[in-house]
Amino acid sequence: MAESAGIQQGSPAIGAAGSVPAAPGAGGTEGSGAAGGSARIAVKKAQLRSSPRPKKLEKLGVYSSCKAEGACKCNGWKSQNPPPTPPRTDQQSNAVNLQEPCRSCSHTLGDHVTHLENVSEEEMNRLLGIVLDVEYLYTCVHKEEDADTKQVYFSLFKLLRKSILQMGKPMLEAQESPPFEKPSIEQGVNNFVQYKFSHLPSKERQTIMELAKMFLNQINYWQLETPSQRRQRVPNDDAAGYKANYTRWLCYCNVPQFCDSLPRYETTQIFGRTLLRSVFTVMRKQLLEQARQEKDKLPPEKRTLILTHFPKFLSMLEEEVYSHSSPIWSQDFLAGASGGQIPIHTVISAPPVARPLYYSTSPVSVDPTSCGSVSPARKTASVLEPSPAGEKRKSSEPLTHEEKKRPRVVGDIPMDLINEVMATITDPAAIPETSLLSAHSARDEAARLEERRGVIEFHVIGNSLNQKPNKRILMWLVGLQNVFSHQLPRMPKEYITRLVFDPKHKTLSLIKDGRVIGGICFRMFPSQGFTEIVFCAVTSNEQVKGYGTHLMNHLKEYHIKHEILNFLTYADEYAIGYFKKQGFSKDIKVPKAKYVGYIKDYEGATLMGCELNPSIPYTEFSVIIKKQKEIIKKLIERKQAQIRKVYPGLSCFKEGVRQIPIESIPGIRTKELKDPDQLYSTLKTILQHVKSHQNAWPFMEPVKKTEAPGYYQVIRFPMDLKTMSERLKSRYYTTRKLFMADMQRIFTNCREYNPPESEYYKCANLLEKFFYTKIKEAGLIEK
Repeated sequence: MAESAGIQQGSPAIGAAGSVPAAPGAGGTEGSGAAGGSARIAVKKAQLRSSPRPKKLEKLGVYSSCKAEGACKCNGWKSQNPPPTPPRTDQQSNAVNLQEPCRSCSHTLGDHVTHLENVSEEEMNRLLGIVLDVEYLYTCVHKEEDADTKQVYFSLFKLLRKSILQMGKPMLEAQESPPFEKPSIEQGVNNFVQYKFSHLPSKERQTIMELAKMFLNQINYWQLETPSQRRQRVPNDDAAGYKANYTRWLCYCNVPQFCDSLPRYETTQIFGRTLLRSVFTVMRKQLLEQARQEKDKLPPEKRTLILTHFPKFLSMLEEEVYSHSSPIWSQDFLAGASGGQIPIHTVISAPPVARPLYYSTSPVSVDPTSCGSVSPARKTASVLEPSPAGEKRKSSEPLTHEEKKRPRVVGDIPMDLINEVMATITDPAAIPETSLLSAHSARDEAARLEERRGVIEFHVIGNSLNQKPNKRILMWLVGLQNVFSHQLPRMPKEYITRLVFDPKHKTLSLIKDGRVIGGICFRMFPSQGFTEIVFCAVTSNEQVKGYGTHLMNHLKEYHIKHEILNFLTYADEYAIGYFKKQGFSKDIKVPKAKYVGYIKDYEGATLMGCELNPSIPYTEFSVIIKKQKEIIKKLIERKQAQIRKVYPGLSCFKEGVRQIPIESIPGIRTKELKDPDQLYSTLKTILQHVKSHQNAWPFMEPVKKTEAPGYYQVIRFPMDLKTMSERLKSRYYTTRKLFMADMQRIFTNCREYNPPESEYYKCANLLEKFFYTKIKEAGLIEK
């Protein structure tokens, strides 16, 4: 199984060169403290979003134009008593007064924020995130010395400033939208691996895949030199072309790593051969030089890979990068007959970013706000791929030494064991392939394979009244209208046409051989937190191929990218089954007040909803589940091998015995209390003693987000005594181990979040000691 850390885990030398993104303002050099800077920004946003609403209004008022009568031209409220610069951390924040006058126009703070009175908390938090990005870019503009970089920062600063004033989403205005060249660097490297190494045995090919993944990971984190630096180094190069790519890289790849209100793309997915040529020589030289300098620091198992195989890999790739006749850069590149094209996700692991879903705006789109495309070779982070810590983490959360020594919760599987098992199934041949005709095959498996091979594509498109119509988009929209009309005969054709071409609606279209074969028409309501699915259909001769499931999975990832986590739809009697398979139910999670009056009501149809989980990569979910099943199977086999002991058969029945106590059978474990009522009574008594203890007060109820900002980003599995009481009442604790695991999790969570010198930490230690005393007294564990 591929390691998501890639070369960073195996090679400190190479991992040091471009593996950490430089913060904006670093002038194109490696930023040693960049990850920490990104984490600090995230913490600031979490703290600001947890502030009281008046404090939020004060912050937004600074960036909001005055709404007072008389056409005031003030573009932002300014306090009469501005905070010191830099602000003092020990200073107590004063209560916000909406009647405080502006230092510039004398109108009150309330006059600047009247437009925010009825804005939801979600929308206000989104705007506050943009505010902090604006302030960060403002600092970058003043610190940056390079003129070209400073100009880009200032343009992005103005864009985000305008977004706050207009309460809109930042949309980069450019002549071209990502991807800027096809095939992408990612696709080109995949073609190279297939072109040069498809004949190798599975194990050797896996080594090449790891090298490709390492190389692409380096490009994604490589810091481009500024145009002025490049002009000095290569005077005769295409300066204008490089400057254009450098500007795009800053806007779409580098700055969004820190300013997450801007859409982010991976360098290897939106750039192609041109950019790779401009960085390859320097990058190759620096990587190999650092590898040689730090070879003694490399782990023995990585030394041969980095010092022997990697240089050969780069030399062979260099020939293809600069060759004018290399077939790997052809968009018509066909995989060899030996096994088809290598799936992208097996060659490249997604870099550890906050949300690994990368949708790019369509190059043929009419309106940047309504048209986009899903890259067929998009990377999706697998929850099975271990990070350097052995678990999935965000790049903004580097693993500390203390976290490595963190006590594990009772009942958890040791990470060392998981890593050991995963190492045994790294080879794809070790995971049994599921036949597409098998009953155990995932519904979307065939469609997913077709997408990887480029047979089908997915594009989010829509009509626009603001820009000149694009012929290709209009043809697709007509195709969608035809598909919906044929597959939904009871729906008036005029009604379908009106919604498909309505600029407020978008459609995720499924394209095969250049023609539309299916799609999902939807309308997003960001302020209400949901999207309405209007039409969903696949043409009849392309059904039963998993396209419907794969369409819905792409739609889910698209909405997670846009931070909308709820779907609503009215399903007729024929569609209910399909939507149930896609995770929809009649139990609507969205409050009724949020959607009444917004969505179209259909007579005789059933309202269904689906709540999305932003942690799930839906388009790869079935693959992940299959891999997880294989891991669990291996763990079970290991456990059985450890405890398996064959006892002789029972002979007492031959001698006339009719029945025997179950505990007398050899091999039967009987430590657990056999009587459920007795176990319930014992656990209830223990829990009551714990709740009555003088140190139990911090753990009585769930932690409130307002009291502990960022708590649920640190603690993945919260637990408290109130929840345990509810679980006990519902007879959840069928064994003592379940009960002890939940109680232990309370203490572990407390020690993980709070410093050792805190009162909470001390309470956890004292209460834990008391709990185990009671457990021993009850005879549930040995004294």
